Amino acid sequence: MMQGRPARRRNLEGQKSLNMKKDLKNLIKSVKPFIPFILLSVILMVASVVSSIIAPQYLKNLTNVMADGAQYRNIDINSLWKYVKILISLYAVSITASFISGLIMNEVTQRYSRLLRKNLSLKLNKLPLSFFDKNPYGDTLSIMTNDVDNVSSSLQSSTSTLLQSIIMLVGVLIAMFITNWLMALTVLISLPLMILMILFITKLAVPQFRKRQKLTGVVNSICEENFTGAIIIKSFNAEKKKQEKFDEANNTLYKTMFKAQIFGGLMQPISSFISYFAYASVCLVGGLIMYHNNGITLGVISAFLVYVNLFQNPLNQISQAMNSVQMALSSISRIFDILDEAEELDDSTMPNVLLKDGYKLRGDVEFKNIKFGYNKDKIIIPNFSCKIKGGSQVAIVGPTGAGKTTLVNLLMRFYELDDGDITIDGISIKNIRKSELRSIFGMVLQDAWIFEGTLRENIVYSTPNVTEEKLNKALEDASLKYYASTLEHGVDTKIMGDESLSSGQKQLITIARALVEDAPLLILDEATSNIDTRTEILVQEAMKKLAQGRTSFVIAHRLSTIKNADLILVLKDGNIVEQGNHEELMNLHGFYSDLYNSQFDEGEEI
Repeated sequence: MMQGRPARRRNLEGQKSLNMKKDLKNLIKSVKPFIPFILLSVILMVASVVSSIIAPQYLKNLTNVMADGAQYRNIDINSLWKYVKILISLYAVSITASFISGLIMNEVTQRYSRLLRKNLSLKLNKLPLSFFDKNPYGDTLSIMTNDVDNVSSSLQSSTSTLLQSIIMLVGVLIAMFITNWLMALTVLISLPLMILMILFITKLAVPQFRKRQKLTGVVNSICEENFTGAIIIKSFNAEKKKQEKFDEANNTLYKTMFKAQIFGGLMQPISSFISYFAYASVCLVGGLIMYHNNGITLGVISAFLVYVNLFQNPLNQISQAMNSVQMALSSISRIFDILDEAEELDDSTMPNVLLKDGYKLRGDVEFKNIKFGYNKDKIIIPNFSCKIKGGSQVAIVGPTGAGKTTLVNLLMRFYELDDGDITIDGISIKNIRKSELRSIFGMVLQDAWIFEGTLRENIVYSTPNVTEEKLNKALEDASLKYYASTLEHGVDTKIMGDESLSSGQKQLITIARALVEDAPLLILDEATSNIDTRTEILVQEAMKKLAQGRTSFVIAHRLSTIKNADLILVLKDGNIVEQGNHEELMNLHGFYSDLYNSQFDEGEEI
């Protein structure tokens, strides 16, 4: 086990504060590939808006024709029909252009969501393990799913609305002033009220929407813990405790969502009140102007009532869209927090040094005065040195927290050294490309990872060009030949992840995976700790075949399994306190002897 590894925690405190300006800048930069489509959508929006704005002018003429005809009881049917056809055409153009514009924006938002998920997936593959130490899986998964979906739905529902509303506002204002400047000023009285209302409610709502997104990640993390640890929870009768923890987080999320929706929901009733106020003002001012016989007609008033609706609707739509925008900005902030994380150093351009043509890897490994700590202020390996000859079997033992697994993480460059160096065949691992370094190691870990797929897919995994002969040899060496023969379709039978396999079967599959990979160096990290004694014999036999001719590192708690190792490194507090073979260490009557005898005294089968 690793000492001092940072605990997985809900990373709420210390997260970056919402920087709206930065998030908007990131958002605009990320949508650059879609700008041509967005521009086409905007052009269609403009066509739709212009058609809607021109229509009231013909409605004004239509109303005047009807009013004049009603006064003299002689309506000009031809003029009436002409204005009706024009109005139908204008509204048809408006509806069609708006529909096509909406389709284009829908396509843009879905493609943008796909791009976000792709970029997040690529980014997560490039992040160091320290990121996953500090961030719960559930919260990261929430960003990949909930936050991206939130951005998608918000952009889809609000982007078109906002753009169309802004264009409509500008166009309607121009049309109103052209029609009658005095009544236009009357309508504008409502504008500052609406703007102040939007700013005020936004200030109240944004923190709640941001908090909601964080708490959604917390709830997802708790659910992930409860589902993955279901057996332990039930075994310790901890259901009530875990339920209380979930209820607490869920209630906090409920209260936050309630506040966010309350603040966001204030916009609609307030904007409706301002709209009714504007209608009343237009009727009052229009009536006074007509009373003083200033040349205004009933058609102008009717046109202005339409303009008030056209003017107020965008304001209402903007106020409603702001709820979606606030949620989208909260999600965008979390998404770009991940996309802005520091990546592992890209060394893909480095040439091969161990796998180049003509080079025969010896497998010599040396640790040179290495120093490391997961936190800079807490060093767990202060000064470690060791030389390992190629082809040797090296066992690493010691109490929990001594630094055994940490050595493997450093050897594979999952973490970088604070000081010192590690060499393979005399070449510093800093000068070896990470993909090349990791390709020369086969790994069998304590927690066997099996995915949903066929037995063949699980064993072959990412190893290219595996022949049937090589696969069958791996099955035989890993004692899986009989198991494969019992399956309906043999190695091409689909296995449903962890649930359909025993711990021993899963471990044997990971051994077969390492056999197929056929890497020159090998890491066995407590590979027999979770299986029964009978299966352990099979696993031990498979591991002997796997380790043959390879430099192998075996991390073990059961000291009886490493008695035949060429070299045993005994770690305590990050340092080698003893080293040698089993007999030499037992004759020292030191720390290793005490560990070994304590396991024997406790009744472990040796």
